[in-house]
Amino acid sequence: MTEDPALLTTTTAPPVREWPALDLDGADFDPVLAELMREGPLTRIRLPHGEGWAWLATRYDDVRAVTNDPRFGRAEVTRRQVTRMAPHFKPRPGSLAFADQPDHNRLRKAVAGAFTVAAMKRLRPRAQRLLDDLVDGVVRDGPPADLIERVLEPFPLAVVSEVMGVPAEDRERVHSWTREIISTTGAEAAGRAKEGLYGWIAEAIRARAGGTGEDVYALLGAAVGRGEISEEEAVGLAGPLQIGGEAVTHNCGQMLFLMLTDPELLRATRALGPGARGPVLDELLRYIPHRSSVGLARIALEDVEVAGHRIAAGEPVYVSYLAANRDPEVFPDPDRVDVERAPNPHLAFGNGPHYCTGAVLARTQTELLVDTLLDRLPGLRLAVPADQVAWRRRTMIRGPRNLPVTW
Repeated sequence: MTEDPALLTTTTAPPVREWPALDLDGADFDPVLAELMREGPLTRIRLPHGEGWAWLATRYDDVRAVTNDPRFGRAEVTRRQVTRMAPHFKPRPGSLAFADQPDHNRLRKAVAGAFTVAAMKRLRPRAQRLLDDLVDGVVRDGPPADLIERVLEPFPLAVVSEVMGVPAEDRERVHSWTREIISTTGAEAAGRAKEGLYGWIAEAIRARAGGTGEDVYALLGAAVGRGEISEEEAVGLAGPLQIGGEAVTHNCGQMLFLMLTDPELLRATRALGPGARGPVLDELLRYIPHRSSVGLARIALEDVEVAGHRIAAGEPVYVSYLAANRDPEVFPDPDRVDVERAPNPHLAFGNGPHYCTGAVLARTQTELLVDTLLDRLPGLRLAVPADQVAWRRRTMIRGPRNLPVTW
């Protein structure tokens, strides 16, 4: 990319392609995205909701360039109805996802202490105990078991509540709201759950205003008390973090499905042993199509050139981390799971200032889940044929709806 408008290329803009919402089974790569990748590094798309069209960057280097470039902003998206996957768009003040600098750093600083590597090391023994209790119940009850219901959903919810600082007496209520929000039962029920959860969050932050704890609600309460962020911003910041266990549930569901349907992958993963499976997890994070379509757009704040095309000020741009993770220039033979792939600079947790706040937490939970389930259940296998595993529908985050196993 170049900053000199005089050097902007005048290549004819590519046609606008419709990208419908697809319900895909297993770890199948989105065929529309695959076609867009073949058409060029920069294409134009129209999604099911919102208005107009948007640019789409799919090449690894372009995705990194766009996500690191302050000339592409997120705050402006909140004032627009950019073409999008979601039928409803109501961003809340304080959301890190839509903050540009310097607000982004100001907001992120308020919770950063709860997500450091050191904080995750302190959390790990407690998280392992929570996981062991869940797996103990599975072993005690015997096969078959639905790993989503019994382990992959309740474990991230419990760990997130630990990190956030949800009191024990409120956890079941908070968990019921988050389960409703991430379910696919309907927008009305999810809307009621969001109102309940965000109301509870506001009360929790007020109650911790003078606190000195290290959990997220204590950190936010203290930051509000010092005047560094507003209460409205604190609530908007906390909500997505509280709901954030969804990605771990469904990413791990996809990983385990791949292992349980690929004997060689399962054998190679088991052979590495606990604590040594990081390269396999990185490869699976690169490979799994963890989301439907694309995430959040950015708006060009001035004219910018990307991949030989002029993106005019005001035009929306999406990047596809899924496509970047399949770029053959960076990942040879990208459509194959290669447990020995090195280096593996995948972008599963994003890139640039909006790199996932909870990446270390998500990675910690993923390691614990894979290690514990494989080692506690040495005969783990699917209890039904692979084509009978049900997958999530009408959802932004892909994954199995259930994962029936025996051992």
